[in-house]
This record gives sequence, structure tokens and C-alpha cells, in this order.
Amino acid sequence: MDVSAPAPAVAIRSVIYATDFSEYSRKAGVYASLFAARFNADLLAAHAFMLSTAAMEVEAQDGEKKKSAQRADLEATLAAEGARIGDGAQRAVPVLVEGDPREAIPRLAQEKAPSLIVLGTQGRGRMLRGIVGSVSERILRATNGPSLTVGPAVPSHDPDSSCFRRILYATGLSPEAARGAPYAVAMAQAFQASLDVLHVVRPDDKADLDRFSEIQKEFRTTLEGMVPQQADEIVHPKGVVEVGSAHQQILEYLQKNQIDLLVLSIRKSSHLWLQSRLSGAFHLIANAPCPVMTLTG
Repeated sequence: MDVSAPAPAVAIRSVIYATDFSEYSRKAGVYASLFAARFNADLLAAHAFMLSTAAMEVEAQDGEKKKSAQRADLEATLAAEGARIGDGAQRAVPVLVEGDPREAIPRLAQEKAPSLIVLGTQGRGRMLRGIVGSVSERILRATNGPSLTVGPAVPSHDPDSSCFRRILYATGLSPEAARGAPYAVAMAQAFQASLDVLHVVRPDDKADLDRFSEIQKEFRTTLEGMVPQQADEIVHPKGVVEVGSAHQQILEYLQKNQIDLLVLSIRKSSHLWLQSRLSGAFHLIANAPCPVMTLTG
């Protein structure tokens, strides 16, 4: 990264790589290391677990503090995973936490805030193809900070590549939905990437010419206010308004324009919100050909 580049628009103190030691998690770990290095953040390799009944009995014997084989095995596995994703100066700190990962990971992220959670996901089975696993779903719903999800369609990161050359920020026009704007700008600054901004409107709004004109003006105003003046030389946002289904239009834009990172700003009451496993947001996360950063408001 060019040392003369302006400081990112947001701070990330820690990057939390939430792993279940699966193949999909391992792919996400490489991206976690990349973000930690680029933002000079602490890199935590985190695994949340529930003690088995046998392990609880071992650790409760005679009132002494004993370590069960389950805990010892997980500590060794997590340490090895942390060593795998760390590189030289950027060492990953293994963090083994007891509890349901759907609660423990968001809690850890809150303790280490401002933080970025990095998750790997996978589609499961013929009937559930393209749907994110329940653990990842719960973590995404519970966190108030940014999360980076690496889905099954995302290629493994090549350390020799420039990684993020073109970033897409997909957003609504409400103040809540615009929460992701500073993050989109920060990602473009940090990786010296170009930035596209996409807003999708419903067909009904397109049919109402006065309303569509109003939306376009509002979008241009939003776009003009996104980029800090000092970042103008690095970030050159390109604004686009599309008509149709939000998740379908976003997915098509990703595929047609070779986008390397999607920043998705979601208002909790919107149809993209993570209310169900069939929501537009989960469809995007599971099928996007690039990592997806989600922020909710």
C-alpha cells in the first residue's frame, strides 16, 4: 500500500476470523489476514465451542482446574490454524471461547470493537443450495458491526494478486441504509480500488416518472457526499441506478463488471434484511463471486 495514501475513513481495531475448521472457513482465513494487515488491526482466530458432558465431568473433578482432552485438542487445532493464516509480523492470536458460536462470536466482536468479523459459508444440499448455514446466519443477524462473508462461489485469494481492484457499494437512500458508505470508501482507499455505487429501485418507481426522477436526484446527492475530499485522488465513485429485484440486480452487476468486493448496506426493515434464510441478502452472500461485507442499520 502506498504510504502517502490518506488514512482510511473508518478504524478497524481487530479482525475476528471465526472458524469451524472447515474448508470454507480456511478460505475465509486468508481474507481475514489480508484485512488485518491492510488496516493494521489485531488478527484473532476465534473458535466457539460447547463442552461435551464427558469433558465437563473431567474439568469438574474434585473441584480442581483440569483441562479436558476436548479443550486441549481444540487449543492445538486453533493454534495451528492461527499459524497458518498469520505471516511473519502479522501473527494471529488464537481465541478459544466457550458458548454457542451464534452468541459468543458477536460478543467477542463487541468486546474487541471496532472490529470486523470474517466468516466462511457454504450452501448445503440440493434443496438448500445457495442458503447460508444457520450458524453464520445467526452471527450476521446478531452483530452490530461489519462482517465479511466468503461464500462458496468466491475463489481462493492469490497472495500475489492485487485482490480488490473494483468495489461495489449497494445501498438504499435512507440514513440507516447509508451506514455502509464510510466503509465502502475506506475499502476503496485501503486497497486503492475504484468504487461503484448501485441503487436498485422497484419497477413501480420506474413507471412513475416524477418519482423516478426524484430518486435519481436523491441518489446523485448521496453519491456526491460519500467521498471525503482528501480521498478524491484514490476513490472515483461511479453511480448507477437499476430497476428490478435488488438481490438479482446486484448479483448481475457483480458478474458483469468483475467486482472484487461487495459492500452491502442493509436497513433492518428492508426486504434484503436477514430475517429468513431465503432473504435477498443471504441469496447474495451464498452466490456472490466475491466476498460480501454487510452492515446493518
